[in-house]
Amino acid sequence: MHEMMVAQSLLAAISAEAAKHNAKPLAARISCGKLYAINDEALCFALEALAKDTRCEGIKLEIEHKPIQAACKSCTEIFECELSPVTCPRCGSDDFSLLPDPPLLLEEIEFLTE
Repeated sequence: MHEMMVAQSLLAAISAEAAKHNAKPLAARISCGKLYAINDEALCFALEALAKDTRCEGIKLEIEHKPIQAACKSCTEIFECELSPVTCPRCGSDDFSLLPDPPLLLEEIEFLTE
């Protein structure tokens, strides 16, 4: 299960930061591209299960999915798109390339200091 491995990595990073600050993590925010194959519910469930009986137990996870972006080869406009018929909003060209999908990033951790 891909989400379990992601949850393990997140928990390790969050736990390390919590130890540095001697604080209890209350919430964390991550972001990733829409093409990043992650199931929000499965990831939250996996994190909850792994965090049980740790300093991170009860942490709330917020997941932001960044839009897919493309670059028009005709006019160089960078624009958000869906994976359906795509045209550049500036010039109407359908000659484009998809930009790299944003990676999964741990954006923010909210702590309760002990």
